[in-house]
This record gives sequence, structure tokens and C-alpha cells, in this order.
Amino acid sequence: MSKKHNHIENQYVKYFVMLSLFFAFGCSNTKYLPEGDLLYTGGSVKVKDSVIKKKDRKALEAEMKDLLRPKPNKQILGLRPKLWIYNIAGEPKKEKGFRYWLRNKVGEEPVLFSKVDLDYNASVLRNFAENRGYFKTRVSADSTVRNKRVTAEYTVTPKKQYIIKSVTFPDDSLAISRIIARSHRRSLLKVGKPYDLDIIKAERERIDARLKEKGYFYFNPDYILAKVDSSKGDHEVNIRLVIKDEAPVKALTAYKIDKIFVYPNYSLSNDSVVYRKKDIKQYHDFTIIDTADTFNPRIFDRTIYFKKGDLYNRKDHNLTLNRFVNLGTFSFVKNEFRPSDSIPKTLDSYYYLTLLPKKFIRVEVLGKTNSASYTGSEINVNWNNRNFFRGAELFTVSVFGGADFQLGGANKGKNIYKLGAETSLTWPRFISPFGIKGSSEFVPRTKATLRYEYQKRTQLYALNSFNGSFGYLWKENIRKEHQLNVIDITYVSPNHVTPEYLEDIKQDPALEKVIEKQLIFGPTYNYTYTNTMQKRRKNTIYFNGELDLAGNITGLVTGANIKKNDTIKIFDVPFSQYVKVKTDFRHYLKLGKESELASRIIVGAGFAYGNSSTLPTSKQFVVGGTNSIRAFRARSLGPGSYVPEMTTTNYIPDQSADLKLEFNTEYRAKLFSVVRGAVFFDAGNIWLLNADPNKPGAEISKDFMKQLAVGAGVGLRFDLSFLVLRTDLAIPLRNPALPDGQRWVIDQIDFGSRAWRKDNLILNIAIGYPF
Repeated sequence: MSKKHNHIENQYVKYFVMLSLFFAFGCSNTKYLPEGDLLYTGGSVKVKDSVIKKKDRKALEAEMKDLLRPKPNKQILGLRPKLWIYNIAGEPKKEKGFRYWLRNKVGEEPVLFSKVDLDYNASVLRNFAENRGYFKTRVSADSTVRNKRVTAEYTVTPKKQYIIKSVTFPDDSLAISRIIARSHRRSLLKVGKPYDLDIIKAERERIDARLKEKGYFYFNPDYILAKVDSSKGDHEVNIRLVIKDEAPVKALTAYKIDKIFVYPNYSLSNDSVVYRKKDIKQYHDFTIIDTADTFNPRIFDRTIYFKKGDLYNRKDHNLTLNRFVNLGTFSFVKNEFRPSDSIPKTLDSYYYLTLLPKKFIRVEVLGKTNSASYTGSEINVNWNNRNFFRGAELFTVSVFGGADFQLGGANKGKNIYKLGAETSLTWPRFISPFGIKGSSEFVPRTKATLRYEYQKRTQLYALNSFNGSFGYLWKENIRKEHQLNVIDITYVSPNHVTPEYLEDIKQDPALEKVIEKQLIFGPTYNYTYTNTMQKRRKNTIYFNGELDLAGNITGLVTGANIKKNDTIKIFDVPFSQYVKVKTDFRHYLKLGKESELASRIIVGAGFAYGNSSTLPTSKQFVVGGTNSIRAFRARSLGPGSYVPEMTTTNYIPDQSADLKLEFNTEYRAKLFSVVRGAVFFDAGNIWLLNADPNKPGAEISKDFMKQLAVGAGVGLRFDLSFLVLRTDLAIPLRNPALPDGQRWVIDQIDFGSRAWRKDNLILNIAIGYPF
């Protein structure tokens, strides 16, 4: 028999096996059903209306379908594997063991038609339609049975939707009524818009929120009544908002703040606080009962927004609670308001604060594998003191160590070891001569850090790195965050440079930059904006911008100019002078409940001048790797079309440059359980700002787009809630290191070739999403 016939026969066998599995999954799920019962496979909703636009009708049908109960068994590619597992596991003899786990934890109990109440679902759909303004809607329900499976069909016939004709607000003489009436411009009820009960409820919530800002502590949305009159007009309603007669007097009264009590050592295990007279401290408007003299009282003055005589408002109420939580010192924060027993129409405020342990140790162990064939681990041991100077300061001492091993590739044996320590002190306020005060719900912070790291690259060199910084961190709101380091100093000194590496420098002079002494100082600024926490938005974004200014004022004052050999040194080390900017923009498009399209673009540029001819190596841009262009090994791509050569010691050095452009996009979707899949596309490169005779093709030019590297691949992500384990398999589609005209390598893809797979299949294993 010919190979062609064998191939066709094998194809038929595959199709037969797949078809057999399909029927095995399907038929086996119905044979376990109770006698006389049917498997419920879902319901559908059809809206019969010629007036509603097709798009709106489909949206209404989708909303209604989501209301149907119960939900059918989950499907994957038309099959119900969890139900099949439940059935084949059988009834366990006891509530433990493998069979019990398989049936009740992995499997899924069948959804029977006997549990479906067609009339109840019909009434739910009818109420939903009428709440949307489709009064006198008719709903019919039916079912279809086939092979012991049943589906439910609901037909909804709505009448014409009612429109809001007019909206009126309370017009009596009460002060609270005047406040409500003055806010009518912000009303969610708009004339000409469809009647919607959910919008009426939201309007009551809006009015309540407005009143809470005006001192009406005891008011709530239930005290507002919406009177709807549909008797006048053609499918129109008049809505009149009034305050209910049964609303209590205290709900119609604006309250001010009288006394403020703070209990910093409140215990959740005790219903009452036991204290002595000497434990009571009066500080400004606050009465502080600190039984252990834990805090300097000024911390409460900066955290509590209320002052004696202030009108109660919810904004300051929530700001205070959020700032107490953000201090990072308390595990529990409770606030109570009680009517004052001395002054009418006032409230006494009580804050009960439960402390976290003051001192604690945290140990972190990390494992990592990346596309540069490095496998390694790192351990961090942190000792923390949450209240170092009795002002909720956080003092941290950390020691860390790690190793990255090159198990394959050109750099095999060039392992990286690092060891270091860091200490930092964070104050929950701005420390500044200008008296800056934060006004958001997030506590502003001032942070000072000292860090030392020793890094050794075996057979090559070692580096000592010292860093000190002082700066500020603050958030305007949940979306906007700033970090400004007023001073950030880094000093790098080489150590144990091997003779082999010195020989490599003769071959590639650029390698000398890596082991030069470096002194970098200046301010840095980082800004982040994101709304990705808004899960209901279809489009969300993330933006991060970095600005790094090193030695600029010093270079200007000293007149440093390396082009004229006027290099200025500090402690016999030339300081770096440059401007560096980097932006990272990400867009997330939600395509469905469990799928999205995520995209990112990175643009970075660094310009060295004055006292420096190039950016320090540690500040240059790199590309490639697990979180970058995944079809190319980390730090191996570029610059431009430059092809790095292996050194005399069989070492390919990291590639870095002054400019960076990168674009990534990937489609993400849930496959089943905790497993998510991805299809991705990456493109980008790095370039030198100025030509380097030792790196031909590395400088930026008008043809830089022709030097873009392109890769694509697929991945699996295992979302375990506490971490995401990611595996990405990528291949290059365009390689800028090849001659112009031969850079597209799509036609060379050959998964059947072992040699091709070895050179082009890049496996990335990492923790977390790439962006």
C-alpha cells in the first residue's frame, strides 16, 4: 500500500476516534439520569418586537438570558467533561478519598429539567422588561426534548417602551428639600430617556450621597419616594420625587462634629476599653486613649479629617478611614458616630484601631527561568518595624542572595551570583521644608533607602554597586500615582576582572564600559495612570512614564564637556550626565467575559551630553526575553542590524543601546478551569544614537523600521489565584541580523526539522503576565 493511502487511512482513523470520543462524552452523560428525568441543557430568549432596533433587541435578549435559572452544566467545545467526570466517579462510600474528591470537587452534578420552573423564569423576565419601561409585557415559555436532553425557550412580547416626560423634585420649605432641588442638574433622570427602575434607584442613591456631604448623617435612600404617573400622554411617565412622610426627624437634620475619641490599642476580643486616667491625652480636637503610649499624637492630626465644629460629610468620613488603613499599622479600623449628650444636632466620633504586630520577618523564595536559558533562584529575608519612631514609620532591613545558572546556549557556564543588603525608612507624610500636605485618601510617603549589591559573573568580572535615594511617593487617587526621588545616587565599582575578559575588550572595546567605575546622581520621576481595576469597562489602559536626569545641574555649573576633554571627576570618578525618558502604554480590550486583547507599546530614549559620551551601561535599554520580544533570547537582540560576535572566551555579551521601540499584542482567553491560553505577536528593537565603528548597523537611521525584529507564538497561563505561572513558546518571523531582503524568515519555518527547532523554538517560563 502506498504512503499516500496510509496517510489517508490514518486521517480516517483520527476522525473516527474523535467522533467516537464525542459520542462517548455525550451519550454517557444521559444514561446516568434518574428514571423519568431529563438533562437540562440551557434556555434561550427571543424578543418579538418590530420597533426595537436589532442591536438593542439582541442586547436585551442577552441580558434576559443571563437571568434564567438554573444555569446548565458547563460546556467545552460542545461537551460537558465535568458532568462526565461526576458520572464516571460514581457514588462514593464515604465523604473522603479520591472518588469523593473526583466527584464533588472536580466533577459537576447534573442539572435536571425537574429543577427548572418555567413559570418562575417567565415572571422574572416579565418583571425585568417592565422595570425597563416595557409595561404589560407578555412572556410565554416552552421546552424541546431530544435524546433525553431538554432546552427551554422563552418568547417575550413587549409593548412600546415608556419615556420620561417630566421630573420634579421636592418643593416644600425644608432645608433638605432645597438641597435636593439645587442638585437637579446632576440628576440621572433625563426627560426624553426611557423609564428604567434601576435608574430611579441610582438617582435615590445619588441624592443620598449628596445629602451625606451636607451633614445628613441619618438619611438613607429609602426615605425618597418616586411617584410615577403613566396616565397622561402617549407611553410617557411623569416622575415626582418626594420625601416620605414617615422619614424620622433626625434623618432631616444636618449634624456637626463635637468630640473626637481615638483608641489606638483597641482589642477585638474585648467589648469594652479598659483604661486609666493617665492614659487619656488631649491633643488639639482629639481625646486619645492610648493605654500603651504607642503613638505620637500628631499622627492622628494628620490622619483624621474631621475637626470639632465641622459639618459631617461622607467624603471626610471615608478619607479618614482609608488613611488609617493605608498607614499599614492597623489590622482593623472601626468608626462609630453617636449623638452628643451635651450639644444638640452634633455627633461624637469614635475611632477604634487594632494594631498589627509591630515587628515581623518576611522570607521570600523565588524561582525563575528565562529565555536566555538562565535558571535560578533568589531568597530575600526582610525584618520590619511598623512604628519605628512612634509615628507609623516603617523601618526595613533586608538581606538577599541569588544565583542564575546558564544551562545551555553560547553563555553556558557564565553563571551570575549576587549578594546584598538594603535598609529603608518610610515616613507616612511629606518631609519637606515647604510644609506640603496630602489631601487624598492615600497616605503620602517619604522614603530613604541605602542599598549594596555584589554581583559576580563567573569567568568574567564582579561589580560592587552602592545606591542611596531620598524621595516621595503619593497617589492622587486610585488611578494616579507619583514617585519623585529628589536625589538618587549610584556608585558602581568593578572587582575581580579576569584576564580572559580583558582580552575580550581588545576584540570589542564596548565591553570596557561594563566594568568602568560609574557615579550617577540626580532626580528621577515616575508617573503611573491606570483604570484597569474597573472590571466593567470594555476598554482600559495603563500608562507609565519615567524621567531620569543625571548630573545636569552639576554639569552646567562646572562646564563639563567631554568633547573638549573637560571631564569633571568626583572622588576620581567621572560623573554621568544624561537625560533619559521612557513611556509604557498598554491597552486592554475586553472581547468577552473570559477573553481580551492586550496590547503594549514602549518608547524610550536616552541622551548623554556634557560630562558623558554614552549612557551608563546600567541605564541603557535592552530588548528580548520573557517580558519583551519572546522569540529572541534576553538581551541578545540588536542594536539595529548589528550581529554580535562570540568573544575569545565563548561569551556573547549583553546588547544595550540608547533608543528603544517595542510593540506587543496578545489575545488571551480562558480554556478551562485555571488554564488560560494566549496567541501573541511581538515586534521591536534598540538602536544607538550615534554611530559606533565597532558595531556596524547599530545606529538609528531613517530606515529603522526595516530593522524591526518580529516574533509570534502561543502560550498557556495557569492562574492559581495567588500567582500566575506562564509558559510561552515563540518563533522568530523577522530577524534584523540577517542581510536586508532576507530578514523575513516565515518561509523557513519547519517544525519537522530538529535543527530548526533547536535554533528557533524559544520557550519562556515566568511568573505573571508579560504586561
